[in-house]
Amino acid sequence: MPSPVFNKMNTVFIHVSHLKTSVKWYSELLNQEYKMSEVKNPVYNLKIDGETGLTLDAGPEGTEKQIVASLHPIFNFHTEDIKEAYEFVKELHYTIDSPITSFEDFSFFTIKDPDGHVVMICTG
Repeated sequence: MPSPVFNKMNTVFIHVSHLKTSVKWYSELLNQEYKMSEVKNPVYNLKIDGETGLTLDAGPEGTEKQIVASLHPIFNFHTEDIKEAYEFVKELHYTIDSPITSFEDFSFFTIKDPDGHVVMICTG
């Protein structure tokens, strides 16, 4: 029997403890406009180019998720200029988790979001 599950990534969920803090952080990282008055629990969908979505999930109103962040990135954001991206996140005063690592065909570095999730930014 063929699988009814498509070979297609639909949405990545990032579980967060404070939705508004995370919306601000991710929106500034991705240079997106947002209206804090429109940010309401339980979720916020970021506008991502391509098919795969990114949803920040804080859970039901009146609760606070206890986040256990992964020590390793589970997704990445793309850049064409790793040094410019690195300087940009430094200017935002984001927590840099690892310096730029370069290989022949790609480079990357990692940062941590407000809940400690490791986010990779890479070329290639």
